[in-house]
Amino acid sequence: MSGWIIAIIVLVVIVGIWVGLYFFGKKMQKKQEAQQEQMRASAQPASLLVIDKKRMKVKDANLPKIVMEQVPKHLRNSKMPIVKAKIGPQVMSLICDDQIFEDIPVKREVKAMISGIYIVSVKNIRKNNAGTEEKKKPSLRYRLLKKQKQLQSELEAEKSSPKKQKHK
Repeated sequence: MSGWIIAIIVLVVIVGIWVGLYFFGKKMQKKQEAQQEQMRASAQPASLLVIDKKRMKVKDANLPKIVMEQVPKHLRNSKMPIVKAKIGPQVMSLICDDQIFEDIPVKREVKAMISGIYIVSVKNIRKNNAGTEEKKKPSLRYRLLKKQKQLQSELEAEKSSPKKQKHK
């Protein structure tokens, strides 16, 4: 009988934690939406010449000291999308939104909406060398999958072909 009571107590505690996390998550989501709206409202258009972009640790990104003080300690070692860009005569490190990080071209001029040191969105991309797209080397994973498919098709063809058997 005491086993059932313990199981019920554990179940009630788990359900209580689950409900608490649900409401906490909804509250944090509303907070994040309000912050996003505020960032979009304070965003200004700017013309950038993107020098480099990569995911790097916040402490290694050469961000201003005041920004480093505001970043929580547990996030200082996490990797963030950082864009090094020339804005007018200054070269700055900017933090980029995850959704547009892949869309930003390197060594090209871009018109973007910037809120502080955060790139909110990319408005217009000027293509300096139209038609001269660089060919990317296929990744190792892609090449291995291609090789696997080729070998698999050869094996299937070998299995399906009728084998000539020698009669003794």
